[in-house]
Amino acid sequence: MNLHTTGIIISREYLNKVKKKSFLLTTFLVPILFAAMCLLPTIIMMGTKESSKKIAVIDRSGIVAPTLEDTETASYTLLSDADPDQVKLNLKSLGYDALLNISELDADARTVGADVYSNKPLGMDLSEILGNKINAAVENYRIEQSGIENLQDIMKDVKSNVKLHAYTLDEDGREKVSESGVYMIVSMLLGMIIYMFIALFGGMVMSSVIEEKSSRVVEVLVSSVKATELMFGKIIGVALVALTQFLLWIVLTVAIVGIVGAVSGQSLFAGADAKEMVQTMGGVSADQAEAVTQALSDQSEMSVVMSTIGNLPFGRILVCFVLFFIFGYMLYASLFAAIGSAVENEGDTQQLQIPITIPLLLGFFIAIYAFKAPDSALVFWGSMIPFTSPIVMLARLPFGVPAWEIVVSVVVLIATFAVCAWLSAKIYKVGILMFGKKSTWKDLWKWLKQS
Repeated sequence: MNLHTTGIIISREYLNKVKKKSFLLTTFLVPILFAAMCLLPTIIMMGTKESSKKIAVIDRSGIVAPTLEDTETASYTLLSDADPDQVKLNLKSLGYDALLNISELDADARTVGADVYSNKPLGMDLSEILGNKINAAVENYRIEQSGIENLQDIMKDVKSNVKLHAYTLDEDGREKVSESGVYMIVSMLLGMIIYMFIALFGGMVMSSVIEEKSSRVVEVLVSSVKATELMFGKIIGVALVALTQFLLWIVLTVAIVGIVGAVSGQSLFAGADAKEMVQTMGGVSADQAEAVTQALSDQSEMSVVMSTIGNLPFGRILVCFVLFFIFGYMLYASLFAAIGSAVENEGDTQQLQIPITIPLLLGFFIAIYAFKAPDSALVFWGSMIPFTSPIVMLARLPFGVPAWEIVVSVVVLIATFAVCAWLSAKIYKVGILMFGKKSTWKDLWKWLKQS
């Protein structure tokens, strides 16, 4: 393979891509979308607060009504002698949005029955508030009926709030503060970012090959250069486009978020539910969101979070990100290039593309849940198998991975890329000049044996 010729192809591919309007459009639009992903959850939560509801209350138990206090989302009116059937049928004319009907006390079970009626379904937040208030009233009643003096104070004293302080030890035995919630978020972000880039730019290589083949431009190109030089030049050229766009996205996203934050100040985040923000943006369970939120809300815990971020091996993460991105991209790009050479339009790629996208998606799903058990057998092998390792290994890095595992994973990935690139080049040389026939996996196997 002539390096000078390949360099010319790389330069041509790179310049053609960066000069396109689509490149400029995505370069400036994607950072806006990234910034929106950071800011919109807060804005949406602030804008989706439920409007204040007027709730009529019929409480035959006598224990729930005293606990109902007016808030921004609900105001309560006690109807002492009203008929529930008449009220619920005339809610609108009476000026109420809902009726909360509490039954008489069940002396044996020491509880009440509760029903709420409304013309329109109540929001989840208001329903949860009503349920919590009723349960709290019943619990207080049971405490009073227990006959134990100062039981409520005793129960408060019994409850504990021990905070577990986590530390990791380095090889010299030095302690480093660690907060698992931080590792979880970093792990998920790394896995999602590298998945997105491999899928996006691998598909770009395939589309570029199909475009040149369908327009017959490739016939002119292969008359001057070898097919393998064309394939590798295209792959490397798109890789440089990817790195350029990635760096621009980082710079522009940080700039946009910084400008919006400086202009809006604290007002943008005032009143936002931090727990909901963490749960929405991180895609985690309510319990995990609660743990992260609690850590962020406490000043001392905030210092723990910052210490954890400071203790992350950013140097190793950056080096590994570059290595796994480059060779992971090269591996999948060579396979996408082979598929692109075998078809004449993108509609014909679906059948051939499935076996390639399945391991990519599998790696993504393993990476999303790697924080639950980063050293489990599934996650370990996912970080070693070359078709999933670029995504899964990065998701494991924040939790600490032995150097030998990283080295083995990289070496296996490079070796697999070399083999797949060699096989893809053989398919590319034949497929790029095949027209008028819809190719199948059987045809690809035949081309491998021919060349």
